[in-house]
Amino acid sequence: MRGFLFAPLSFLRLVIQSALLASSQIWVNKTRSILTTLGIIIGVASVSAVIGAMDGMNKKIMENFEIFGTKKIFMWPQRPDTGPKKNMDWWQMRFKTEQFEGMAEHCPSVEYKSFVSDNDNLPARYAEKSVESVRMTGVEASWFKIENRPIFMGRPFSHLDESQGRKVCIISTKLRDKLNMDRECTGDTILIGHNTFLVIGLMEEKPSMMFGNMGGDNYEVYIPFQTAQKMRGNRWFQVIASCKNANVAEDAKAEIQFFLRRTRQIKPGEPDTFGVFLMESEVKQFKKVMGMISLVAFGIVSISLLVGGIGIMNIMLVSVSERTREIGLRKAVGAKPSAILTQFLVEAVVLCMIGGLIGVGLAQGLAALIAKSAPLLEGTKIPAWAILLSFGFAGSVGVIFGMFPAIKAARLNPIDALRHE
Repeated sequence: MRGFLFAPLSFLRLVIQSALLASSQIWVNKTRSILTTLGIIIGVASVSAVIGAMDGMNKKIMENFEIFGTKKIFMWPQRPDTGPKKNMDWWQMRFKTEQFEGMAEHCPSVEYKSFVSDNDNLPARYAEKSVESVRMTGVEASWFKIENRPIFMGRPFSHLDESQGRKVCIISTKLRDKLNMDRECTGDTILIGHNTFLVIGLMEEKPSMMFGNMGGDNYEVYIPFQTAQKMRGNRWFQVIASCKNANVAEDAKAEIQFFLRRTRQIKPGEPDTFGVFLMESEVKQFKKVMGMISLVAFGIVSISLLVGGIGIMNIMLVSVSERTREIGLRKAVGAKPSAILTQFLVEAVVLCMIGGLIGVGLAQGLAALIAKSAPLLEGTKIPAWAILLSFGFAGSVGVIFGMFPAIKAARLNPIDALRHE
């Protein structure tokens, strides 16, 4: 039992002594040591910086996906490229509201559904203030839940608003402020185009996104879907829905496709006359692509670690040659080959770890520069696991490329070594 405890302690003492001896050797040859570890420094810095940049970009894009909504499902009429309906008239191709009756019962994975009419860019006016162009869209009350745009003042569309096509609207705070309306403006009327609408609610602004806000000032007005259809003459519309959770997203898409094929009377074997886009599937595909890009980038920058490892092995071979007499003397006074091997192996690892430490510090500076270079990369930050991974790689390089010189030193014949000039 005592032997089992003594062996690890002896090995630990040998490692510590070897590390101290390695540090003294590195300090004696400071310039050579720095030049030797330059490859490791560059390798660790580039690996850490690339991981930080990819991780920051991935988080930024995923944040935008979350803002956009990963549970959304979009549906629109679409003329097929083949089949008997490829030349169907667009007016016959359009969606009809009755085609979506019973969707809640037949699509259990779908949580909410809303018709969405086309956007109209119309002038708006309140008292003496006006806006040249506002986006007026017809939606159902469920749209605000799908888009996660809560109404914080006033009320949502009621059943009567939608069924009777009342001229009521819900506006954004940006439009309210632009028209200099009262803070509590519910109950006021505004002129949009040639129609007067009663403001019944205020909704929160959509969080800013990295993409999708290319239009500058965006003033939003939402009216009941049936109101929009009456005003526009039962025009073309699309449908947006949301699944209950991400785990049933594919199920929801399949249920919708089956349901619409039946209600639109599409025969077996005929192509769909509609399109269905699932956001969650795009997120999964993006994650796969980002994983592959990260792996390729990591592999490319890791080449510098390989170059650094070769430099370490080269300088350790030189060190063995310079210290041949020292090795012979140590063996002559009883040093075991394992002690010699450990000494040179630890020296190689210490060299790499020092290079790794400097490389991580350099990577932090690179990450700060990258974060300021572009909005997409503003989340660039070296994660803790990347720092640990960098040190792990640096240590592994020291072990792998330091092993050959260490073995060569351990196998030296003490008599031949003492004769070495």
